[in-house]
Amino acid sequence: MKKLINDPLRVVDEMLEGVVMADQRRVLLEGENIVVRSDYQDLMMAGKVSIVSGGGAGHEPAHGGYVGRGMLTAAVAGPVFTSPSVDAVLSAIMTVAGPAGVLLVVKNYTGDRLNFGLAAEIASAAGVRVEMLVVGDDVALDDDAGRVGRRGIAGTVFIHKVAGAAAEAGLSLAQVKAEAQDAAAGLFSMGLALSPCTVPAAGQPGFAIAEDDVEYGLGIHGESGVRRGRIQPADAMVEVLLQRIVERGSLERGDRVALMVNNLGGSAVQELDIVARHVLAGCTSRGINVEAAMVGTFLTALEMAGCSLSLMRVDDRTLKRLQAPSDASAWHGMTVPVAAIRRIPRVKTAEQDTLQGSGWPQRNEHAMRAVLQAVSHALQDNESVLTELDSRVGDGDIGISLARGARAIDDALDSLALDRPGVALQQLSAILRRVLGGTSGPLYSVFALRAGVTLAAHPHPDTIAAWAQALQAGCEAMIRLGGANAGDRTMLDALIPAATALASQPQDVTSLRAATEMASAAQAGAEQTRHLLPAKGRSSYLGERVLGHVDPGAFAVALWMQAVANALVAD
Repeated sequence: MKKLINDPLRVVDEMLEGVVMADQRRVLLEGENIVVRSDYQDLMMAGKVSIVSGGGAGHEPAHGGYVGRGMLTAAVAGPVFTSPSVDAVLSAIMTVAGPAGVLLVVKNYTGDRLNFGLAAEIASAAGVRVEMLVVGDDVALDDDAGRVGRRGIAGTVFIHKVAGAAAEAGLSLAQVKAEAQDAAAGLFSMGLALSPCTVPAAGQPGFAIAEDDVEYGLGIHGESGVRRGRIQPADAMVEVLLQRIVERGSLERGDRVALMVNNLGGSAVQELDIVARHVLAGCTSRGINVEAAMVGTFLTALEMAGCSLSLMRVDDRTLKRLQAPSDASAWHGMTVPVAAIRRIPRVKTAEQDTLQGSGWPQRNEHAMRAVLQAVSHALQDNESVLTELDSRVGDGDIGISLARGARAIDDALDSLALDRPGVALQQLSAILRRVLGGTSGPLYSVFALRAGVTLAAHPHPDTIAAWAQALQAGCEAMIRLGGANAGDRTMLDALIPAATALASQPQDVTSLRAATEMASAAQAGAEQTRHLLPAKGRSSYLGERVLGHVDPGAFAVALWMQAVANALVAD
């Protein structure tokens, strides 16, 4: 188990201490794991209803993150995935109970219902005005017999907001509960998991799921879902959730809804946005109007990878509650989505229309096409090899990046000015700067740009001398831009020897012979990087740990240099 914790048995205590230390608007109730608004007494004196929620820890930022003006007055945290005790809930109620009363918002789990319910009974017997609302938004395991009902999951955060905004507006306890109840009746959620999670005190995952499986409809503690299936593209998996939510919620064309795309804890932000894209498009195609949306991490299952979707019917009043201000730290507000992607026109640069350069014989056009195709195929065929090399000494992206650049070259091949090689290289520079990521993009782009400019100005671009000057100019430009040089363990350790080898060739040498010598020099230079300490790039963070491994950038140069020679042989 790898977690940033101290004592597994004090995770919740220390977490909540961090929560209140980071925000002066929140305090802890002495002797309890209860987060309270620091101005709770002002709220009571103002005659406003207090909203209390909570449950087991492990769902952060819920529930303490929603304590604040316009949302919860207090949040009660139990041990990880375990309901807080009756006495803890009762302490929260008695602390924040004013004349206007207290509304408990409880997720539909047996332990929460029982402990919050008994605490409400005890407080009521003591003269406190208290009501309880149980939220069951999970449509994955609808119980047709009505014995258990739907579980309460991430959509409950919407109810926190509706209730909190209604209370902030000064409504009575009955009115606050009625608004929250109406919202909960139109709330439907479902989730999927890609990985399990580990409860700190247990030290091992709570369940097992195969690397290529997905669990549909799991609960927020890792409880079983509807079924397991094989991993599919995101759109297909998300559609399973959306279709069930629409069916079980009886959502129809013309319905107005609010959307929540919730991270279960371990999914990347980019994945959530991909999910949101499909849900918004899916709602639009069904004629369902998404009038407010939120995408992020709202109620988790520790570090579980996966997401949940929530759709809640809204009207003008509910939207007003969702859009009302709140200073709760985990509530970032809702955005207004659009039915279709809006794009603005890109400003076209004039550079491609004004490029000039010397031409060469038609036979060389065919050779240059063959060379570019060979380079592209070499980079794509070796994508996994480059990725593996870069994973050992860098961030593992060079294979993907260069393969993406290679595919872009394939796509643009028919549009390149192959009759004017200097112009073609400048066109390639523009393509590479658009599609290549990381450090490779600008470096390869400036290399091709300066080589192209040099070659375009040469009166005889079909000579070895012209290409030697172009290659040297490209290397010099890369040195200026990137700050690296020979011996720094970069792609220059293959490029510079190749440029030197080309410049040393007699003018009557064949193109094949010159390319072969250039490729050999690049290969030797790349091999030498095994013994070099890195001075630039992410490899420099690893120091001596990179020794014995060839630099992936230099290896890539050797690959495409050899591809150039191979293409000339075939030609």
